[in-house]
Amino acid sequence: MSKLAICMADGVEEIEGLTVVDLLRRADIEIDMISTQNRGRAMGSHKIQFETDINLREADLKSYDGIVLPGGMRGTENLLNNVTIINTIQNFFEQGKLCAAICAAPTVLGKAGILRGKKAICYPGMEDKLLGAEVTLEPVVVDGNIITSRGLGTAIPFALAIITYIKGQDEADRIAEKIVYKA
Repeated sequence: MSKLAICMADGVEEIEGLTVVDLLRRADIEIDMISTQNRGRAMGSHKIQFETDINLREADLKSYDGIVLPGGMRGTENLLNNVTIINTIQNFFEQGKLCAAICAAPTVLGKAGILRGKKAICYPGMEDKLLGAEVTLEPVVVDGNIITSRGLGTAIPFALAIITYIKGQDEADRIAEKIVYKA
């Protein structure tokens, strides 16, 4: 069974983070919400506070099969400035582990230097920070072990793409049907 780390920094876009957690858990994919501020909680971009499963300093990052970064402008800034997150992304990419990000957060993948020669997308207007990427306009882009998405409105297809990557299209279709989602 795959185990994913979803890194929740203060300023996270709540829908982008919690939609992924909800849908992946429905698909029986183990996911830990990790507080990058090490307080056992995260404050969302719209002042919705929620508990996380574990703090970054306590997490054994090597035990995860992938990392997921939700966006939100302030949340993304906090991720961009977190050396542990950047190093983890680089290590995961080199090991062929999943690196997924939505909205502004794909810029963190760009800073980590893993997008060179890869197709990727992010929130409109931030494409220049996808360093070395071939930027597309699709809602969700999968290129090898990298999954990127445009923003809050693409949170469900982003989560379904992660499910497809981990468990296959049939499971993603089952979850989509269960939540009455039509692409």
